[in-house]
Order: sequence, then structure tokens, then C-alpha cells
Amino acid sequence: MFKRYQLHWNVGHTRNPDDTAVERVPAMVPGAVQLDWARAKGWGDFFFGDNWWRYLWMEDEFWSYVSRLDLPCVEEGHRLIFVCRGVDYRFLVRLNGVELYRSEGMFTPFEIDLTGRAVTGDRLEVLVYPAPKSMPTPSDLTTGEESGQDVPYSKLRFFRINGRDQANQSCKPAVSYGWDFHPRLIPLGIWDETYLELRPSCHMRDVETRYTLADDLSTAEVGVEIRLSEAGPGTLRWRMLNPRGQVCLESEASASQSPLTLRAKLDAPALWWPNGQGDAALYLSRVELCDHQGLVVQRVDAMVGFRTVRLVTHPATWVEPSEFPKSRSVPPITLEVNGRRIFCKGSNWVNPHVFPGVITEDTYRHLLELVKNANMNLLRCWGGAIVNKESFFELCDRMGIMVWQEFPLACARYEGTPDYLKVLNQESCSIIHRLRRHPCVAIWCGGNELFNGWSKMTDQDLAIRLLNRNCYDLDPSRPFLPTSPVMGMGHGHYLFRDAQGLEVFQIQSQSKCTAYTEFGCPGPSSAEDLRKIIPEQDLFPPRAGTAWETHHAFNAWVEGSWLQKEVMEDYFGPSGSLEQFVEHGQRLQAEGYKCIFEEARRQKPTCSMALNWCFNEPWPSAVNNNLISWPSTPKPAYVAVAASCRPVLASARIPKFRWKAGETFSVELGMLSDLPEKTEGGPMEAWLRIGQQEEQLLLRWEVPSLEANVNIAGPIVRYVLPPVAAREMVLSLRMPDNPDRDSQYTLMYVPAVANNDNQRAVLNL
Repeated sequence: MFKRYQLHWNVGHTRNPDDTAVERVPAMVPGAVQLDWARAKGWGDFFFGDNWWRYLWMEDEFWSYVSRLDLPCVEEGHRLIFVCRGVDYRFLVRLNGVELYRSEGMFTPFEIDLTGRAVTGDRLEVLVYPAPKSMPTPSDLTTGEESGQDVPYSKLRFFRINGRDQANQSCKPAVSYGWDFHPRLIPLGIWDETYLELRPSCHMRDVETRYTLADDLSTAEVGVEIRLSEAGPGTLRWRMLNPRGQVCLESEASASQSPLTLRAKLDAPALWWPNGQGDAALYLSRVELCDHQGLVVQRVDAMVGFRTVRLVTHPATWVEPSEFPKSRSVPPITLEVNGRRIFCKGSNWVNPHVFPGVITEDTYRHLLELVKNANMNLLRCWGGAIVNKESFFELCDRMGIMVWQEFPLACARYEGTPDYLKVLNQESCSIIHRLRRHPCVAIWCGGNELFNGWSKMTDQDLAIRLLNRNCYDLDPSRPFLPTSPVMGMGHGHYLFRDAQGLEVFQIQSQSKCTAYTEFGCPGPSSAEDLRKIIPEQDLFPPRAGTAWETHHAFNAWVEGSWLQKEVMEDYFGPSGSLEQFVEHGQRLQAEGYKCIFEEARRQKPTCSMALNWCFNEPWPSAVNNNLISWPSTPKPAYVAVAASCRPVLASARIPKFRWKAGETFSVELGMLSDLPEKTEGGPMEAWLRIGQQEEQLLLRWEVPSLEANVNIAGPIVRYVLPPVAAREMVLSLRMPDNPDRDSQYTLMYVPAVANNDNQRAVLNL
């Protein structure tokens, strides 16, 4: 079997690639040079206050990783390989100053055979180039470790919003150049597993299990493709174990040729289903290379999920437009898995850390368990972020979480220059080859928001055509989208209330999209989390020009975002404490998200997806559209969304958030179901409680049985609100026979009555 040896690294920086670093510090691999340097210098957490400013200079340095080799004995018939799963971003590898390898791109792993080339004590170096930039950083926005000067917030905001364009000639994730939820911190360094490995000279370089399902899903033609480093005298043995651990297929062949494919037919395969639709059944495909004595020298295991996936049109697509002049109908965006149309409930996934090198399987596991427990079945891996490490996809396979995977293009015009297309071709092929093995990957997408006024790309741009070609050549059975959104789909809105005074309740009910692949509702982090990132003197009240702005509360996108302080005070009045301020903001976020998810589900089957922006975040924000505060703490909005994404639930279409005494409270009841089978109905009761008053039964409805994957619209409740000394009211929908389907909505109540002058007067509370 293979033996792995870890390397010990130190790192230093220079202005030029051939200079010698004056100082070196210990390096953690995988990791990031910024974290290594900050750790050695004793800097505070990069996410506290404005500490991140100190890191800006690092993006323009060359960083040299060095390891003094301590090599094992390499016996005859074995090879010593330097294995690297990823360097961020442009780099070269040198042994004792002699260049062995160079490349650009963080998603293409590489190996270097050191057998006979290196001895103990040799100097192995990975030289990482400065962050790629298609245009220079404006000089008046530059800061450095030595400057000690504050950078005006106005300039930092410009840097954050406009810096992303510097990434438009590279495959480096644009988010790190500055975004409305991410600081200007551009990671550099060895970001994935890197080690020495001792292998037999004859070993399996690549093993991939692929299959074709019969149209009726009753059988699968399975093949395992094996590429050897060289032919050998041994034997290749393949076995497939079903989800119960029983051998269901086996075959073997001589290792005397490469490549080769072993084939077999599997009857009645257990199918892989998304979360909420059935079991995410996985088979184990195990290939063993045995020597001439029958001893196993290498074993490669892979999990296989049998399923089909397509993008199909919604039922009325081909009659739209119904009148002349005719044009094409909207593109298909309904996911069909194993012949069943699936309503996709989920979120947009971003880096779970500013520095991807420190992300581990444990990081992913806890977050993805939250995804699954929120009744979600699809994550859109946004094109501004990294393509996640292997453990992310392995966990999604096991949990039944489908992945919409975008290539690293976002919100810019990616010019099809020869140099850029060369790297994009290399990186996209590496990404496709790695991820096509995973049943969770359901959609390929060119990138984020490329067909719009700020990116100005079209499906004729060479980058899009190249990505489409590579997906077709390497993985033709999976759907490909050029970008999100395309015609019919929607991105936005991202606020509880827009500049015209429309709340999400009105905005969403008036929208008619085939899929909502981005929408948001901002809410602050908890008071406890805010105290970890905002200096005490700036904590309350929130103000622009402080760390609140650095952490996206002010001027993150447009003036007032993401905090919407004026909107919060319009509803609730000035807050008396940080805790009260947080409670008000989180309440708006929770009720806003609940409204949007349920309204999107009501619009099925024309609408087929509801994916909020966003699930997680890369560092602790003061305010964000996220459901999970960094690193993994659910907000109240997470609980609300999890309830709204249950497979079947009682639901109310509510026209607004703020209600006044004397108004007619009018809501439409309904049942939402995404279950794959018919389910029973039963009585539903609508109750209203205003403040501490006794609950009032507004209506009782006998819900009929629900067909599979079908919603039911119910009666409209109308109730004149009485004058009560209260500030909120709660609508509860209860199903006595099925309490797991109950729903609750907390709304604002204005206690107003008519005085003698027929004017409105607020009750004295």
C-alpha cells in the first residue's frame, strides 16, 4: 500500500521572484501565507475591527515556501512522488534552485516524480506569485504593513466594490478581491493537501466508475475505467457492494495493459434521491491492484449513486408567448431526477472561510448537516467563490444534497484572450473530471451574473462556448447553463423593503419567475457575535465609518445596506440596546425569508426553485443576507426557512407585515406539498393572537387529500382588527391531526384608534 510523508515548510516574501527572503516563518500546509505571517507576528484575528487592512500589502508579494527534504528509502520497484492537490494561484516548483514545474490555476492538482532526483537535505521550494490582476490597483487605495496609515472608508468601499474587475483575466475566485459580504483579502499559498508519497512503480493513476441507466431505470451498464502508471505482472480486481454492503458485481483482469475498462450489468439498482425524495443510496466501487502473489498493493474506493438528471421545461412553456410576434420560450430550469420533477429548495453556498486552505471536512460537515436539517435539497455553489474540496462533495453525496456547480466566473466581462482561455480550459477540465464522479452534482453553470449590464457577456463569448464544449465532451449527461440568471429566472430583491416602500410580501407575490436563484433579506448577527468583531466603543448605536461598515452594515451594496437602519426604526422606533436592535433586525429577516420561500413554492409548477442568497459566510459579518453566522451558528432566519421548506405544511399568503387596528386582516390559506406520494389532508384552524389578548379562531378549513407534489389553495380569512394595546400579532395555522405541519407568522400591529377629530391616535402603551 502507499506510504505518505508530510513535509515541514517555512515561508517568506520578496519583491522579485529570484530574490532571497530576508525572513522566514513556519507555514501550515494547507493554509495561506497571510495567516502564517500574521501568526508569526502575533497579529490579532483578521476579522476583528479593521485588522484586515494590515493584510492588503501581501497580495503583491512573491511568497516562497521551502522544505528541507528528509526522504525515506526508495526500494527497487517503487517511486517517490511529490503530490500537490492545489496551489493558489500562479506558481513554480524548484529543487535546489532548478525549476521542475510551473503552472497557473488553483483547481488543477499535479505530481512530480522525485525518484533519483532528490536526496535528503535538498531544498524543495514552491514559489507563489502575487495575486493576478488584469489592471493595477489604484495607488491611492494601497496600504501596507509599514504605512500605519488609516485608509478612508470611502476609498475602501470603492476598492471593495470595484476591485473584483481585477480578476477578469484569471480563474481565481473574484470574491476575495472585495464583495458586499467579503473583505478585500486575496488568499495566496498552498491551499490543499500536499505531501510525499511512496508508491509501487506500477500503480493506478486514475480510477473512475461510470454507468448508463436504462430508460426505465431497471438496469445499469456499469464500467470502471483504470489507468496505470505502467503495465505490470499483477491483477486488477473490481467489486461493487450495494448499500447493504453485499457484493453485487465483481470482475478482474490482468494489469498488463493500460488503459482498460471492466464492465458489468446491474439489475434493479437502488436509486440515489435528493433529500426529502427518498434515500441517497450509494454503492461502493472497490478496485484493487494485486501483485503476482495476490497481495493487495493498492486499493481505490469510490461511492457511486445511480440516478438520472435533466433540466426540463415547466408545463406551459411551449405556449408562451401565446401571441405573435413569436420568440423562443424560457429555457428549461425544472430539475428532473430519476424521471421525477423536483422543486428545489435551497440556498447559495459561498466560501466557509476567507482563506480556503484552512477549510476541513469538519468545517463542511457541520454546515451541510444544517443544510439537510433545513429540508433543503440543492446548493448553488456560486461562481465568485472556490470550487470546494473533495470532502464537500462526498458529504453532499451521502446527505442527498444536490449541487449546482458554477465555474469561477462572476460579475465581470471575461475577455477571451488566448492566455485566459488556456487557463480556463485547463481549470474547467480539471474541475469536470474531478466532480463528474459525484451523484450530488446536478448542474454545470458558466458563472454568476454574466448576461447583464455590468458583465456584458453573451452566450457568444468564447469563455462560455469553451465551458459548454468541455461539459459536453467530458460530461454530456449533466445539464449546462451559461450563467444565472437566464431569461425567466430571477436574482433579487435583497432587502426586506425597497426604496419605493414595497415589502417582500408585495414584491414576491407580484413576481413570476421560473426560478428564484438569488433573493435575500438581511439581518444582523447576534449581539454575542457582534461583540467579537466590533470594538466596544463602536458597538452601539451602529454607525457608518466604523467597523460596522467594514463588516457590511453600511454601504455594502447601496447606501443603507445591509443594515437598513432607517427601515428598522420606521417599524420599531429607536432601539434602546444592542440586543433590542438585533432582535428587531433578525425578526424582519426571519419573516421576510419565510414569505419568499413559501410564495415561491406557491408558484409551482411554473416556478421550480427557491435558493436564497445566501446560506453561510466566509467571515463574521455585522449584517448579511445569510442564514448561518460565521462559522456555523444558525440565525432565527434559519429556523424560519427550515419550517418553510418542510415537505408539507400549512401556509398563509400574507399581503404585508405592518397592520393597524381597524384594518381588515386578509390572508389566503393553503397547503404546500413537495412529497413524492399522495398524502392525507385534515382540518386546519387559523388562530390570531394580538399582544397578550386571548387567541381568536378565525376560520376552520377541511383540507382535502393532497396529490403527490401538488399544492392546494384554500379559503381567504378576513378579520377586522380590534383596538388593542399591543405591538405585535401572531397568526397560527394548526392541523390537529398533523401538528408537524403547523405554521406561525409574527407580524407587526399598530395600536391605533379613531379620536373625536377622526384622526388616528396611538394607544398609550
